[in-house]
Amino acid sequence: GESETFHIVGSAEANPASGKVSHESPLGRSLLGHRVGDTVAVEAPGGEIAFRITAIQ
Repeated sequence: GESETFHIVGSAEANPASGKVSHESPLGRSLLGHRVGDTVAVEAPGGEIAFRITAIQ
């Protein structure tokens, strides 16, 4: 699969095009509290998308 990097930031700093997602967004809320190796599902307009967490920095 593809690899993407996301930075979870506050709402004012969010810029999804550059990988900065708000902690209040569906993706941000789904990722928070998980660990490396976890898979999280996010409901998107086109359907559910699964992400596997490979690193946390």
